[in-house]
Amino acid sequence: MSGAASQSDKYGVPAGVLGLMGPVAKPAAGTLPLRGDLAHIALAGQHLAAHYVIPFERTIGAMGADVLENTRDDSPILHHFDAGTRIEVLDVAGDWIWGCLGPDGPSGYMKASCLAG
Repeated sequence: MSGAASQSDKYGVPAGVLGLMGPVAKPAAGTLPLRGDLAHIALAGQHLAAHYVIPFERTIGAMGADVLENTRDDSPILHHFDAGTRIEVLDVAGDWIWGCLGPDGPSGYMKASCLAG
């Protein structure tokens, strides 16, 4: 994935034992970059996910991007990112990406076509 190497300097695997010591409240959709199957690497040790991802940076294109709750065109819009906004992409699936502004969010799904070339 393009840009992955440049981000590995910014986000690395946390040192020490990674584990959770008790229940953690699940954040609301569109907040932290956390799903059941994967999460932002910066959340390792704080939230449980099957996989942790070091994101790669991309830029939102000229039309901006609606950030949706899921990968349906009729999904609720959670946020809007303006043109030129730098985002961190965590997952790419077909026409959709899942990304965030950073480990504190916000996060959500966007059409891959919203990214600048």
